[in-house]
Amino acid sequence: MFILLLLLFPTWTPKIDGENSIAKLESIEINGTELEVMVRGVDRNNPVIIFIHGGPGCSEIPYVRKYQDVLEEHFTIVHYDQRGSGKSYRFFEDYSTISSNQHVEDLLALTDYVRNEFSKEKVLLIGHSYGTYIGMKAADKSPDKYAAYIGIGQVSNSINSEVDSLTYTISQANEAGNQKDVDKLKLLEESIKKGEEHTPRDMVRKYGGASRLIDDNMDYYKGFLTSPEYNLLDVIRFLRGISVTQELLLDEEKENDITTIVNSLEIPLYVVMGKYDYMTSTNAAKAYYDNVEAPMKEFIVFAKSAHYPQFEEKIIFRDWLLQTWNGIEKYERK
Repeated sequence: MFILLLLLFPTWTPKIDGENSIAKLESIEINGTELEVMVRGVDRNNPVIIFIHGGPGCSEIPYVRKYQDVLEEHFTIVHYDQRGSGKSYRFFEDYSTISSNQHVEDLLALTDYVRNEFSKEKVLLIGHSYGTYIGMKAADKSPDKYAAYIGIGQVSNSINSEVDSLTYTISQANEAGNQKDVDKLKLLEESIKKGEEHTPRDMVRKYGGASRLIDDNMDYYKGFLTSPEYNLLDVIRFLRGISVTQELLLDEEKENDITTIVNSLEIPLYVVMGKYDYMTSTNAAKAYYDNVEAPMKEFIVFAKSAHYPQFEEKIIFRDWLLQTWNGIEKYERK
């Protein structure tokens, strides 16, 4: 009975005080499936942000509230679990043909829903990690829906990114005197250069290339255990979604290099990276950024963080975002 209670315990997102605040967690029918959407903000009239989570399959809904509280005062923030991810995973749906293009179509349909719901002509689009692959393609396909695009932990050429990650991880293992790790990593050099493998993520994490000021894995564990947005059944959905969709989507990304797909945007472009990001290499992202044309663009490096600058340096990120939004509004008024 106790396990059944944990599985089916009702989920919600905590209320935000204020007459015009919004805090809701709901399923929305999008393109023949249901996507779980969390919307939070102090004033629903504020500018709207849609965040695209990474992974693939790694929803941020279980833990993101503690990092976005400082943003909720200024923006209405929309998070959603992508098709086949987290609370949006459906046990009897077939995900064997899932693709980034389907995710793009879902995002565009969700964007239309959000624009209508909040009476906004345009919203701000922010992608994180693999979410930037979806975000760049969506911003390229339908620039009329978005005021600007921000890529955090921007994906780029996967081979260049992985080689940079490997080089960094080997150097850090050498500095730490961990010869066993050095030897293990060097065995992967040729396969990584050929695009056959990734630098082991446990090694990237071990040597500070994933996060520096937070424990991203612990955020998930705590979120799964304590977050009212997720129950035990949702955790099972989360893990199942990763197992059936992540490899398919990563293989597609590797075979369809984003740097050959999107080389220009019609809206302002901002790429936000942590100095120590070796999950999606900052150096590789900069090389991609340099070759993307946009009416306004900026490359920003946060000095103390890795793959999660929006969380690791959340106050600095908030201040940067507010200043940037002012610039976007001025651009829109031209």
